[in-house]
Amino acid sequence: MTPRDRPPAQASPAMTPRVRSVEAQLLHRPPGLSAGEIVRRLAAMQAQDIPSALLAFRARSATLTRADIDTAWHAREIVRIWGPRGTLHFTHADDLPWIHALTRRDTNILRRLAEEGVTGDDLLPLIAGALEGQGPLTKADLEQRLAGRARGQGVVHLVALAAYHGLAVLGPPRAGKPTYVHAADWLGAPVVPEPDRDRALKELATRYRRAHHPATPEDLAAWSGLPLGEARAAWRLSAAPPPPAEEGPVVRLAPAFDEYLMGWRSRDPILAAEHAREVFPGGGVLRPVVLVDGLVKGVWGRKGAQVSVRPFEELPEGPLADETADVRRFLAPREP
Repeated sequence: MTPRDRPPAQASPAMTPRVRSVEAQLLHRPPGLSAGEIVRRLAAMQAQDIPSALLAFRARSATLTRADIDTAWHAREIVRIWGPRGTLHFTHADDLPWIHALTRRDTNILRRLAEEGVTGDDLLPLIAGALEGQGPLTKADLEQRLAGRARGQGVVHLVALAAYHGLAVLGPPRAGKPTYVHAADWLGAPVVPEPDRDRALKELATRYRRAHHPATPEDLAAWSGLPLGEARAAWRLSAAPPPPAEEGPVVRLAPAFDEYLMGWRSRDPILAAEHAREVFPGGGVLRPVVLVDGLVKGVWGRKGAQVSVRPFEELPEGPLADETADVRRFLAPREP
């Protein structure tokens, strides 16, 4: 977990919005949505931890399989990038220009490279040349190609430098290891940021407000990493979407780092203070949660496809049983 992904400070009750909409977050599981459509509807989807990200798709679809998500990833429909807050997200390939324009960060990259002993005036052509024409490469692959110029986290920071310039994205994992790939090799061309910043800001706020209801400019700033002034400007450029018509009751097993937990400045509206430490015990740990009509009513875990639930109060037995069965369905070994 990066510093930007640590749980935000809890806001005072007077500052918090109403309980947020499970429908805006697609947790009512509308039928027929593809992996790409889910990512597009959410604007960007937390993907720091891939197993959790895959389970976030499951929470929003009764029919998607891991193979469906892999297909969308390999088909370049969804792309894993350093996105909002400088953390890893899935985004739709069509949305890369405006997402990249607003969320790319070069802050601290050169400092971190220097701390790793990676210096020189040729760092961008160095990493671009190591990636170009090779397809997805693991960190170990890149260490070999860089011939001693960078190792360990220095390699990752070099890729982040290339990503800032639109020259790198993350590819699908290989044997459980993350991969990095030249954007032109993976997408057909480098990622070019949207040149009209107001247009990008309008798109950002429009997408965010549609997927995060109710919300405020302060929430948008916390989610996107934009300065509050720019978030407020984006808010003014966008129109308020109609409030979603809630469907209930809804019971969901949401994974750690789910957008429903990460997408607002405060979790006070959905998580009672007396249970906060059970969800965020410290040390960067964020436990998967049981949502009942949009409120956190327990935590859960899994070992393989076996699910265990620790409720904070009595839970609806039938809907919870359906959810645990669906997690097993999603995690079941794939057909050969």
